[in-house]
Amino acid sequence: MFQGEMRARVSWVVVLDVFLAFPPFQRERVEEMGFGGIFRIERMRADSALTQALRSRWDAEATAFVFPWGHMIPSLEDVSRITGLRVYGRPVSGYTYPCYHDLAERLLELPVERRSSLVPRIPLQESLGLFDVGKVAGESEDGHLDRLTRVTQRELASELGAQADLDLCRFLVLFLGRLLFATRGDVVHCHFLPLLEDLAEVGGYAWGAAFLAHQFDSLGASERQTSIIGFFPFLQVWAYLHLPALGRGDLTRPGLVPITRRWDSRRDSRNLGDQLERLQEAIDSYPHLDVVWQPHLGEGDEGQPWLVQARPYFGRSVWLHALNLVLPLHLFLSQRSLGLQQSAVEFPVRDHFRRPVKSTATTDDAYLQAYALKYGGKVHKSARHQVDVAGEIASLRALLYSAVQDREAGQRQTSELWRELERVRSTGAGGASSSRGAGGSPSLLEAQLAGAVLRAEEAQRQLEERERDLQLTTEHAMDLQGERDRLQGDVQTTRSERDQLRIWAEAAEAQVAEVTKELAVLRVQRLPRDQEEVTRLRTELLAQQTVARSLQQIVMDIGRSRSRSRSGASASRATGPSVGQYLAGSSSRRRNEEEERRRQGDGSAQSGRGGGEMPPPPDRQEGSGESGGGH
Repeated sequence: MFQGEMRARVSWVVVLDVFLAFPPFQRERVEEMGFGGIFRIERMRADSALTQALRSRWDAEATAFVFPWGHMIPSLEDVSRITGLRVYGRPVSGYTYPCYHDLAERLLELPVERRSSLVPRIPLQESLGLFDVGKVAGESEDGHLDRLTRVTQRELASELGAQADLDLCRFLVLFLGRLLFATRGDVVHCHFLPLLEDLAEVGGYAWGAAFLAHQFDSLGASERQTSIIGFFPFLQVWAYLHLPALGRGDLTRPGLVPITRRWDSRRDSRNLGDQLERLQEAIDSYPHLDVVWQPHLGEGDEGQPWLVQARPYFGRSVWLHALNLVLPLHLFLSQRSLGLQQSAVEFPVRDHFRRPVKSTATTDDAYLQAYALKYGGKVHKSARHQVDVAGEIASLRALLYSAVQDREAGQRQTSELWRELERVRSTGAGGASSSRGAGGSPSLLEAQLAGAVLRAEEAQRQLEERERDLQLTTEHAMDLQGERDRLQGDVQTTRSERDQLRIWAEAAEAQVAEVTKELAVLRVQRLPRDQEEVTRLRTELLAQQTVARSLQQIVMDIGRSRSRSRSGASASRATGPSVGQYLAGSSSRRRNEEEERRRQGDGSAQSGRGGGEMPPPPDRQEGSGESGGGH
């Protein structure tokens, strides 16, 4: 189990233990605050791979997931139905402070360092009776929770009073800072402590909306981050509902509420890297028609009284508050989740927010075209996914052609308006009295035409800007395609050269093997007249082994990098012919020498030492006992 998963599960067990150890009146107070649904949820296994795959597709600017089929955004209805948290009430707004020392000492009676917003985790847990939260060897999860609950019950107040309020305040700091709004690392923050001064008012806040804002902010962290932050079951169950074909969850308890209680995380024994790679490939190739845009369409409200007041907020684009964190909920980017066609083609930018969520579109084509222009290949994350560059360029050219036509039409319209405006101005100077007599108003008409001209010119400038952007994008895409084709050509050339060198190396190795075999035979025979041949073959063998090792080194260098492969390839082209000539020459020379020795051997029996004998090698001395020699 990964460290992040372990920390998340321990946090859940610790918080759940204190809740179960509370006397009934304390649990009722937690229920009245709107947190009861969380504690009815079964313990779930954290899925780090799924969380990381979702995080890698989060666009912080749009506060939305960017999938191949369009934007998707967790909504307030998702929060309300999946977790049971309230999304209505007063916003959880306010400020975070660098120091909570005085407030923590007064409300928690715990020491907090000066200029710090963190509560020491161990003293906070021990104040609630959690002195040893580790599992005993061989202890089951249920047994572990039962043991912690029995120990904790002895430390908590059993009646209403100041001590019970203190216990509840400490519990809420642990719950909010360690589970619901957890941050990275093994710390507990007390940012929400100012809202806990009056425990009777805690239930009046929209904690579910604050939770969603915190989720958005956590998703905007680095996509390389693998730790589990906050209440992880929410995103996992959201993915189970909207992307069921991923197969990451099992529906084991249908009908229970909140919806998280129905699901278990499916066990996956592969390592995190393999899981993440498979998930990215599955999302990239996910069938668009299998995306579930409205998973709650057939859900009722039975057993969920919080939905009555929450329902008016489900279809609205609102601002989500979590103290000094305020983020927009851009529902107009995922209108299909509301049963509407996606018509929005303007994407949000900083300091821009559109509130209405309406659609009269009949198809999603305009949205998807603008979506493709904005994100391009960024919607794909798997390593194996290959973007169709030619298709993308063809689409860009089609959009560019359409933009040129729009711009030319705008120019014609602007010219016509200018001509009409000039005509009105020329006739207005000489015929103003006759126009007034006819009941007309040339000045009003001129003003209307002038306004129309200004609007037409502004529209024309926007069309020209769009045309320039499309032109630059198309040229950039074509440059990328040319660069890719050039690199693919270089790779193919390098592979051909590498294959040729491999052939030469294999030939050299075969020649070495042949010479080695001959040398072994000669060593067995050990005839005096063959000592010269043995020495010569040994020298030739060493030379050929050197050549073979050089060729193998060149092949290895080519495999390491393309830059080194080019230098290796040039060396191979220079070396290749000489290697081939050397191998061919050595073989023919050896055959000629063998024939010459046979002739010399036949003649030496009659005339003694002949004059056509091959001279000894440089390291031999005359009269060393060579065949047919005399003194």
